[in-house]
Amino acid sequence: RSLDFYRNAFGLDVADRLDFETFTLIYLSNAEAGFELELTVNKDRQEPYGLGDGYGHLAVSVVDLDGEHDRLGALGLNPKKIVEFNRDGSLIARFFFIEDPDGYKIEVLQRGGRFQ
Repeated sequence: RSLDFYRNAFGLDVADRLDFETFTLIYLSNAEAGFELELTVNKDRQEPYGLGDGYGHLAVSVVDLDGEHDRLGALGLNPKKIVEFNRDGSLIARFFFIEDPDGYKIEVLQRGGRFQ
Protein backbone atom coordinates (compact mmCIF):
# COMPACT_ATOMS: atom_id res chain seq x y z
CA ARG A 1 0.00 0.00 0.00
CA SER A 2 2.72 2.49 0.93
CA LEU A 3 4.69 1.94 -2.29
CA ASP A 4 1.56 2.64 -4.37
CA PHE A 5 0.74 5.70 -2.24
CA TYR A 6 4.18 7.34 -2.62
CA ARG A 7 4.35 6.49 -6.34
CA ASN A 8 0.90 7.91 -7.09
CA ALA A 9 1.04 10.88 -4.72
CA PHE A 10 4.64 12.05 -5.19
CA GLY A 11 6.13 10.17 -8.15
CA LEU A 12 8.59 8.24 -5.95
CA ASP A 13 9.76 4.87 -7.27
CA VAL A 14 11.91 2.17 -5.72
CA ALA A 15 15.57 3.16 -6.11
CA ASP A 16 16.95 0.29 -4.04
CA ARG A 17 15.76 -2.55 -1.83
CA LEU A 18 17.87 -4.27 0.83
CA ASP A 19 16.46 -7.49 2.21
CA PHE A 20 17.57 -8.77 5.62
CA GLU A 21 16.41 -11.70 7.72
CA THR A 22 13.98 -9.76 9.92
CA PHE A 23 13.34 -6.59 7.90
CA THR A 24 13.56 -4.98 4.46
CA LEU A 25 14.71 -1.43 3.67
CA ILE A 26 13.11 0.19 0.62
CA TYR A 27 14.50 3.46 -0.74
CA LEU A 28 12.19 5.67 -2.82
CA SER A 29 13.26 8.61 -5.01
CA ASN A 30 12.62 10.40 -8.28
CA ALA A 31 14.78 12.28 -10.78
CA GLU A 32 13.26 15.64 -9.77
CA ALA A 33 14.22 15.70 -6.09
CA GLY A 34 17.56 15.32 -4.34
CA PHE A 35 16.37 13.11 -1.50
CA GLU A 36 15.36 9.56 -0.75
CA LEU A 37 12.61 8.29 1.50
CA GLU A 38 13.44 5.11 3.40
CA LEU A 39 10.64 2.71 4.30
CA THR A 40 11.36 -0.08 6.77
CA VAL A 41 9.24 -3.22 6.58
CA ASN A 42 9.60 -5.41 9.68
CA LYS A 43 8.79 -8.99 8.68
CA ASP A 44 6.23 -11.03 10.62
CA ARG A 45 4.89 -7.94 12.39
CA GLN A 46 1.27 -8.46 13.43
CA GLU A 47 0.34 -5.27 15.31
CA PRO A 48 0.21 -1.83 13.62
CA TYR A 49 3.21 0.47 13.87
CA GLY A 50 3.09 3.19 16.51
CA LEU A 51 3.92 6.64 15.17
CA GLY A 52 5.84 7.61 18.32
CA ASP A 53 6.14 11.10 19.73
CA GLY A 54 9.42 12.28 18.18
CA TYR A 55 7.98 12.69 14.68
CA GLY A 56 5.84 15.56 13.43
CA HIS A 57 5.50 15.25 9.67
CA LEU A 58 7.29 15.36 6.33
CA ALA A 59 6.90 18.33 4.00
CA VAL A 60 7.20 18.62 0.22
CA SER A 61 6.81 21.69 -1.97
CA VAL A 62 4.96 21.78 -5.30
CA VAL A 63 4.62 24.33 -8.10
CA ASP A 64 0.80 24.16 -8.31
CA LEU A 65 -0.77 23.56 -4.88
CA ASP A 66 -4.36 23.78 -6.10
CA GLY A 67 -3.65 21.39 -8.97
CA GLU A 68 -1.96 18.88 -6.66
CA HIS A 69 -4.85 19.12 -4.21
CA ASP A 70 -7.30 18.34 -7.03
CA ARG A 71 -5.12 15.52 -8.42
CA LEU A 72 -4.68 13.83 -5.04
CA GLY A 73 -8.40 14.17 -4.35
CA ALA A 74 -9.21 12.55 -7.71
CA LEU A 75 -6.95 9.63 -6.72
CA GLY A 76 -9.08 9.16 -3.60
CA LEU A 77 -6.23 10.11 -1.24
CA ASN A 78 -8.35 12.57 0.78
CA PRO A 79 -6.19 15.69 1.07
CA LYS A 80 -7.28 18.03 3.86
CA LYS A 81 -8.41 21.59 3.07
CA ILE A 82 -5.91 24.17 1.81
CA VAL A 83 -4.79 26.51 4.59
CA GLU A 84 -3.15 29.93 4.35
CA PHE A 85 -0.66 30.77 7.11
CA ASN A 86 -0.21 34.52 7.59
CA ARG A 87 1.97 36.65 9.86
CA ASP A 88 1.51 40.40 10.27
CA GLY A 89 -0.71 40.45 7.18
CA SER A 90 1.85 38.68 4.97
CA LEU A 91 1.33 35.24 3.50
CA ILE A 92 3.96 32.87 4.88
CA ALA A 93 2.69 29.62 3.36
CA ARG A 94 -0.21 27.89 1.61
CA PHE A 95 -0.46 24.18 2.33
CA PHE A 96 -2.57 21.12 3.00
CA PHE A 97 -1.95 17.80 4.69
CA ILE A 98 -2.37 14.26 3.46
CA GLU A 99 -1.76 10.95 5.28
CA ASP A 100 -0.02 7.87 3.96
CA PRO A 101 -1.59 4.41 4.51
CA ASP A 102 0.22 4.06 7.85
CA GLY A 103 -1.07 7.38 9.19
CA TYR A 104 2.09 9.46 8.67
CA LYS A 105 1.26 13.10 7.92
CA ILE A 106 2.72 14.85 4.88
CA GLU A 107 2.47 18.61 4.42
CA VAL A 108 2.20 19.74 0.80
CA LEU A 109 3.32 23.38 0.41
CA GLN A 110 3.02 25.88 -2.42
CA ARG A 111 6.57 26.37 -3.72
CA GLY A 112 7.92 29.88 -3.21
CA GLY A 113 9.80 32.02 -0.71
CA ARG A 114 11.70 29.76 1.69
CA PHE A 115 9.79 26.71 0.46
CA GLN A 116 11.67 25.64 -2.65
